[in-house]
Amino acid sequence: MNARGVVSAPGVEMACVIADLSGAGMRLRLDRSAALPREVVVIDVAEGLAYPGVLAWQKGQEAGIKQAGPTSLRGL
Repeated sequence: MNARGVVSAPGVEMACVIADLSGAGMRLRLDRSAALPREVVVIDVAEGLAYPGVLAWQKGQEAGIKQAGPTSLRGL
């Protein structure tokens, strides 16, 4: 997939690449190594979608997020 994204949470805003996306989760490549909090929102910049999710795993600059589906940011 390789879509440009942003990971957002209280006190955290970081660029990322959404490497894989399924109905239940996603794999991210983070811009830098930093510990993510348990709850995050991943924004797909090109599609204008926000994916609220929970951190499933993190290893270095890669992370897995469990998510239940997107919310459109269009028109906000």
